[in-house]
Amino acid sequence: MDYGICVASRPADIQYVADAEQLGFTHAWMADSQMIWSDVYAMLALVAERTSMINIGTGVAVAGTRIAPVTAAAIATINQLAPGRVFCGIGTGNTAMRIMGHPPLRIAEFDEYLSVLRPMLRGEEVDFAWRGRTAPLVHLMPEYGFVRFDPPPPLYVSAFGPRSLELAAEHGDGLITSVPPVPSIVEGLRRQIAEFRRSSGRSTDGFPGSPDDGASFLLATLTTIAVLEPGEAVDSDRVREQVGAFAIASLHYSYEQYRQFGRPPGSHLAELWPEYLAAVEAVPEDRRHLRTHLGHNCWVIPDEERFVTKALIETSCLVGTPDELRSRIADLEEAGLDQIVVLPPLAAKEDVLADVARELIGAR
Repeated sequence: MDYGICVASRPADIQYVADAEQLGFTHAWMADSQMIWSDVYAMLALVAERTSMINIGTGVAVAGTRIAPVTAAAIATINQLAPGRVFCGIGTGNTAMRIMGHPPLRIAEFDEYLSVLRPMLRGEEVDFAWRGRTAPLVHLMPEYGFVRFDPPPPLYVSAFGPRSLELAAEHGDGLITSVPPVPSIVEGLRRQIAEFRRSSGRSTDGFPGSPDDGASFLLATLTTIAVLEPGEAVDSDRVREQVGAFAIASLHYSYEQYRQFGRPPGSHLAELWPEYLAAVEAVPEDRRHLRTHLGHNCWVIPDEERFVTKALIETSCLVGTPDELRSRIADLEEAGLDQIVVLPPLAAKEDVLADVARELIGAR
């Protein structure tokens, strides 16, 4: 199992990424959300200069805020700074778009976007439709050191539902998602991706029942981890400090799914849902997008502390003793998970990384 970190992009945390590299983390996914964090590409340029081994990339870039050629040029610029270590994670903007009061990119739009982005990350010419006109497009001067397409940065598509998973299978070199850390769910994702890749003619290497043809497909999930001390409860104050921000972000996502699609929350939210819904919807509709994601994956705002329940923690995060976590992670790896991407809150992030490095990475 590989371990990555996801970073709420902030210049003050460049050393944090360098420290993660020294602790044995393999990937740094720099988050992109323009109305709550720093610019992701400025951050990646700084990280590229401060590190030498860790893979770096967007975690994930927002398709709805930059046209595909701009994203391709930005990633290829970072690839010039850190050749062979750069990847492009890309998504529809589940948080970044909603924070601006807009829904994420539609599936058809995302499909068209990925159809342009993937070949452009390889330096290939594409037909690009923009503002009512379609024209051939290719970076004209890569050989002069402006950008680098060799080796081509892998494309990791963020996906959750069946339709976006199909796009990840068709266009991506891997999937970055965030699902409950349960082996049966991971196995289900592997099966779905394999079926979609077969139907689109893509390689199914690494999937059950498929021959090895030299290719691979990354499956990574975003979560966070708390290593319990002897006798410590799953919902102790220390654990809540380490995992509460991520747990609450999963609640924010459930609300957005309910609000946009009418999808009911999971059974683990049954007891808290009416009170949470009342708290969010007390905010006027035209300003609700400014309230829903406050503190997103960085901290828990005081008004939401009461919603960090034991059930919410257990369904969204990996919490256990060192032996329990090693056993659970071995089961996830057996089910087909390649990488756990850890996203701790700002205040406890160094402690979380140190615990993971000592008890999990160092114990392999």
